[in-house]
Order: sequence, then structure tokens, then C-alpha cells
Amino acid sequence: MTRVGRLSGARLLDGRDARIDGRLLDGRDVRLRVEDGRISSIESLDARRGRPLLLPGLVDLQVNGYAGHDINAEDVSADMVVELTRALWAHGVTSYCPTVVTGSRDRILSALRTVAQARERAPLVAGTVVGVHVEGPYLAAADGPRGAHDARHLRDPDPRELAQWLAAVPGLVRIVTLAPERPGSAAYIRAATQAGVVVAVGHTDASPQQLRGAARAGATLSTHLGNGTHAVLPRHPNHVWAQLAEDSLTATFIADGHHLPADAFTAMVRAKGPERAVLVSDSVALAGCPPGEYRTPVGGEVTVEPSGKLRLSGTQLLAGSGRSLLDCVRWAVRETPFTLAEVWAMASANPARALGLTGRGVIEVGARADLCVAQWEGGREGRLRLLATLVGGAEI
Repeated sequence: MTRVGRLSGARLLDGRDARIDGRLLDGRDVRLRVEDGRISSIESLDARRGRPLLLPGLVDLQVNGYAGHDINAEDVSADMVVELTRALWAHGVTSYCPTVVTGSRDRILSALRTVAQARERAPLVAGTVVGVHVEGPYLAAADGPRGAHDARHLRDPDPRELAQWLAAVPGLVRIVTLAPERPGSAAYIRAATQAGVVVAVGHTDASPQQLRGAARAGATLSTHLGNGTHAVLPRHPNHVWAQLAEDSLTATFIADGHHLPADAFTAMVRAKGPERAVLVSDSVALAGCPPGEYRTPVGGEVTVEPSGKLRLSGTQLLAGSGRSLLDCVRWAVRETPFTLAEVWAMASANPARALGLTGRGVIEVGARADLCVAQWEGGREGRLRLLATLVGGAEI
């Protein structure tokens, strides 16, 4: 039996078959038909006021946690990963990489296995968790580049540890962030890329030569460029300029209003080109929590400021982001010259392409029916209001 769903202009059939009317970011009014979780056709409609925006689902390559759920907590469970996924659906994220940070060998393996268990429990979670981003443990040890990562567990890249991860959770590890100045980095990057793992450079104080060497070995991403570094850098050369200049590196940026000021974000995106720019949330479990002092498994004592900024208590070092990827999109559209279409691509099509995810982050025939239905209210200074999220054609 066909029933009328909660979406205006949508008719849903058990979350698998639907007809959805709306307006794309290019201005076209269309009707999307969804069959078995994928877009089966896109039909043009006459323009009509009031139709909602139809947007590709957001793709977040760096999520440490959100709404109290922490991937790196000692007591992380499969149920917690499921609840984290549900919390992200409510903010338009339909594909994401839970991010496991620097820790002991046993703790990293345990977290990877927990994510794998969560994917086994729920098909929609399996379809949303597209892989794990392991940020560390092969990072720079100095304060600044190290960020909030635990110095006790930093170590040099070890292909044997990578092989252990891949054997424990086949196909799950999709991104590894490392500092390419660490001994053995080039060999590790080659081994990872041969295994289908995307390597990102980040939390680094590498020289331009070391960064170019990492790119030649197969690294293709820069993790939250402009952050995870010293507060003061040499005018030139430095690793930020080198990464901006390296065309083979797509750069991810935390557009939460705290990690990068608007002018720095704008200049960096223009240097890379919008097609090689990706927004990530880097959200942590304290995202959305009231101001105050908190104790966390990563970083220890963390201060949540009234503005939402998270910092290591007693310092100005950032301790992750307190914003969702949708909030980052809103900030970038409001505070920078880029259009909603450009910014949304940085948070959907571009990260999907960087991870090799076909049929994600786009609205086209054959693509997975991961969609955000929204309205933009109040002009450029207004706010994007999310009306609904569809994951594989199912309204969440």
C-alpha cells in the first residue's frame, strides 16, 4: 500500500519507493523517483514557489563523536555507534567516517571492532558508516602539531599494525592520517594505498620536501588544513603553503568559525580551488553541550565556551569541534563569499569523490537516495532549515 509520507510532495512506500518534488541547487524544479533505495529517474517540473530544496546527503570524513556519543570512549559500544549515527541523520549526514584517534594498539583495535559490530547490527547504519578514519597514532609529537592527541601513544608508522587492522576489520579502515616526517612514512603510505586506504597528511610539521614525498608515495588528503600545527609558523617556507601548492592533495577544512577565521578559510579554498576543498566537522562528544568544564578520554580537561568553542583547559589549543557538518555549511555560506551550491558540494560531492564513493553526494539517476530536504530562510544572512533526511530512500 502506498502512503503519504511526512515530506511535502512525497509519497513513500515502505522506505524503498518514493516520489519527491523539489528544487535542485541549480534552480530546476524536479520530481525524483526512488526505487529500492536509489534514484531511478529525475523529471523536470514547471517552476512553482514553495517547493523545498532537494540536496545530496552530507558526507563527513571526520566524526569523533556528537551529542554525548564518543567513538574514543573507553566504554564505546556498538549501541553507542548506532545512536551516534541516528544523531547525525538528524543533522543531514547520510555518510560518515567514525574517527578513531591516537591510542594504544589494543584500544584502536577494540574501537575498530566495535564500529564493525554496529554495522553488522543495522543495515541503515552499515550504509551510513562508510569506513573508519584512523587519525594517528603516527603524528608529530610537539605541542601544537600534536593537538589533543595523547603523547604517550604516538609512534612511527608501522605497516604491520596496518595489516593487523585490515585483517581484523576487512574493508573498514578507509582513511589514515599521519605526519610524513615520521620515519617509515613513505613505505607506510605505499602499503596503505595499495590496500585501498586513503592516506592524509595532518598534525604535522613536515618540510615541503617531506610533504611532496608523501604525495609522490600516494597521499591524497590534507587533514583539517590550517589546524593541528604550531600557533606561529615561519613566514615561508612552511607546511601550510606546501600543502596548498600540492595539487594532488585535496584539503579538508573545519568550517566551524573557531578553527579558521573566514578570511583564512576563503583564501585557502581559493588556493586549492573549490573542487579540491572538503568540509569536515571534526565534531566530538561535547558538541552541543552547555558551557563549562568537562573531562574527556581524549585531551583530558576541556573547556566549552559560550560560543561553542572547545579548547584544552588552561590553553588556547583547540580540542575538536562543537559543531555538526550542517552547522559548518551554514557558517561558510553566511561568513564567506562562496555560494550554497559551492559550499554544499564541499560537504557532499567532494568528500565522496575523495573517498572514492560512487553514487554518493550527488543527485543523479542511479545514485543512492541519500537526500536532505530543506528550506533556506531569510536570504543570504538567513538560515538553512532541514526538513527531513532520507537514507537509502528511507525517511529518517
